[in-house]
Amino acid sequence: MSRTFTRQEFYDLVWSKPMTHIAKEFALSDVALHKVCKKHDIPNPPLGWWAKKAAGKPVKQTPLPKMKAGDADRITIASGELRPEPELIATARENARVMASTIEAGGELRPAPIVERTITRLRKTKPSEVTGLAAVEQAGLIKAIVAPESVDRLEMVLNRIATAGSSMGVKIVKTEKAAAFECDGETIGFSVTEMTRREKHMLTEKEQVEEATWRKKQQKYWNKRSSWDDESFSIFPPRFAEWDYHPTGQLSFELEHFYLMGSSPRRSYRDAKIQRLENMAVDIIVGIIVLAAALKEDRLRREDEAQRREEDRRRRELALREKHIEERRTEALDDLLDEVGALDRLRRLIAALRTERASDATGRVASSLAFAEARLARREAALSAAGLEQRLEASKLFGEDDDHGFRPPHYY
Repeated sequence: MSRTFTRQEFYDLVWSKPMTHIAKEFALSDVALHKVCKKHDIPNPPLGWWAKKAAGKPVKQTPLPKMKAGDADRITIASGELRPEPELIATARENARVMASTIEAGGELRPAPIVERTITRLRKTKPSEVTGLAAVEQAGLIKAIVAPESVDRLEMVLNRIATAGSSMGVKIVKTEKAAAFECDGETIGFSVTEMTRREKHMLTEKEQVEEATWRKKQQKYWNKRSSWDDESFSIFPPRFAEWDYHPTGQLSFELEHFYLMGSSPRRSYRDAKIQRLENMAVDIIVGIIVLAAALKEDRLRREDEAQRREEDRRRRELALREKHIEERRTEALDDLLDEVGALDRLRRLIAALRTERASDATGRVASSLAFAEARLARREAALSAAGLEQRLEASKLFGEDDDHGFRPPHYY
């Protein structure tokens, strides 16, 4: 829970022990603590001051300057996290806590329109017969489930949070579902719920009479055969609630749950014995700022990861495309070489037939020679530069459309 000091109290504190010790008590870095002092114009012991004092040397304490007009006399130190956090999250938390030091806990409230509309709707909502809680959940209003007796307190809690948020750049805005916080470009949903206490249900007098009446009817039904045609009687006993639920007045503030890679900022704030939700407004806003920073970091990380995967996919696809082109070209070239070899054999056959025809020619040989010569002419034309150009154009080879027929695997 956050702690509040007057300016004089904080000045006395920083001159009572080394800054590193105070920073550790607040779960702050000494750099952040120095920023708080600077923001509130509170002097702190210079480097080596405590060593000189421990050695018995004379030291001088810088007096507290007068407070400037318009400055607050209260310094709020929001609660910190003792667990290890990623550097970006820890930095965002410290910056938010330094900013929050200027907010006066319990100061003047600035009612938010969304809060007022939510409270108005809650006052008109009929509570559940089971839990005794009234629920509001719709676009433009804050999601809240509380008993009618807690509505006034809920209004104060929400206005404290809204007031602290407006001082730190956190706004309550409308969304398509319900109201949410907007912080540094991130939208974070939230809700406030009153806790209930469950007790074993004890039958009321009316329910006891109803059960006794059913038992009498049941006994009559089984004892008298003539009553079996009584359609108004049910063999099943009347059903009553197993549990009773009682609102406790304890409120729970929940931020929307997000799955984040590598971090899990706090998202739940509840009433406890020594802390009340209305006194945690500054802590809640700091938590929202931290969560927004975590969301942004997570989104940028996911975008980078998606871009990396896309680049990997493109490289793999390019390699497969180049392989496809190489295989098509190689196959086409091998086919051409086979055709050139066949053409050379055809030329030798024609030359041999022509030599033999001069001495002993027959009708069939002459026909086969003519057919071979015609085929030779067509093949030579097909293997000429002009013929190859047409052929490669039709086959979409050795050009910009070399990847014709390429289909990347679906998993890329």
